[in-house]
Amino acid sequence: MSTPTPKQRPANPSMLQHTLLVAEREVTTQVRSKAFIISTVVMLVLILAAIVVSSVFGDRFGSDPKVAVVPATAELVAGLDGIDPVDAADDAAARQLVEDEEVSAALLPDPDGDDNPLGVVVVAKESAPDTVVSALAVAPPVELLDEPTTSEGLRYVVALGFGLVFMFASLTFGSTIAQNTVQEKQSRIVEILLSAVPPRALLAGKVIGNSILAFGQTAAIAAVAVIGLVVTGQDDTLGLIGAPVAWFVLFFVVGFVLLAAMFAAAASLVSRTEDTGAVLTPVMYLVMIPYFLVIFFNSNETVLAVMSYVPFSAPVGMPVRLFLGTAAWWEPLLSLVILALSAWGVTAIGARIYERSVLRTGRRVKLREALRG
Repeated sequence: MSTPTPKQRPANPSMLQHTLLVAEREVTTQVRSKAFIISTVVMLVLILAAIVVSSVFGDRFGSDPKVAVVPATAELVAGLDGIDPVDAADDAAARQLVEDEEVSAALLPDPDGDDNPLGVVVVAKESAPDTVVSALAVAPPVELLDEPTTSEGLRYVVALGFGLVFMFASLTFGSTIAQNTVQEKQSRIVEILLSAVPPRALLAGKVIGNSILAFGQTAAIAAVAVIGLVVTGQDDTLGLIGAPVAWFVLFFVVGFVLLAAMFAAAASLVSRTEDTGAVLTPVMYLVMIPYFLVIFFNSNETVLAVMSYVPFSAPVGMPVRLFLGTAAWWEPLLSLVILALSAWGVTAIGARIYERSVLRTGRRVKLREALRG
């Protein structure tokens, strides 16, 4: 009589499998949320609309004024910056173009030009066109010792964009991690989760899952911005920001891991949602400070240089420096290494805090107690 062979017990999942399982849970939960989908779509539409509107108004208000010229005055404005000449057969035709508002002004010979050094008169309909008069004014040539590489307006917009995207995405997904952590402690669901998943795997899964979501959203923003610039014909701007945007996405991924570990560790210290403000405020300050620094000091090379090597501000400071062309080729690599090492160290400390405080309910756990165990 044969004895039945005992059934083999299934192998325990590894740390990596536990982590990926939690990460998959975090991603699927957010992706299935209507609020997340709607907010993401609305944000992408607003970004695309902003690019299109800026292009339309830029073409409308940034183009040179049209000026009607006759054969006698055509050579005077040939190659002159700030004027778009429109040929007219004679004085009457040029005046008619002004009357019909097809041009801003007309440049005609002055019949009484004895006291007029230029020998021409500007004809307008209701008011003197200051742009045309300024373009015709005689001014000495200007020599700049340092030619500007980018305009003040574009530099401010790019700095604002990097700072705003970093702050918005970090606060959105960081707050999600913190909120889920506190809710799991408050509802005692974390006890069930930790009966099947180690604490470090639970923390790592939360960080990885939300990092994937943050990276996907940031990459979508970058893709929409590129599409908007291509569609609106702003290829020059795209050429300037293409490489800095790619570096920004890379820096953001590593930087968010650092911040996500801090959000989760800080939230694990409390057991009630109303207590999260006190523990999350320092982390939120670290997220918002780079935004304000890059807005107020986007023209200060010293401040930007310091920002590009501080882990919390490097995801904003270094891409801005790359856009301005003030960073050497090796600087983003060095900054990224510093950021990665910092993220590894902060994640290790955050895992220690999370592991020692996530099961402690009741009063708020002090940071010193969590570190000492």
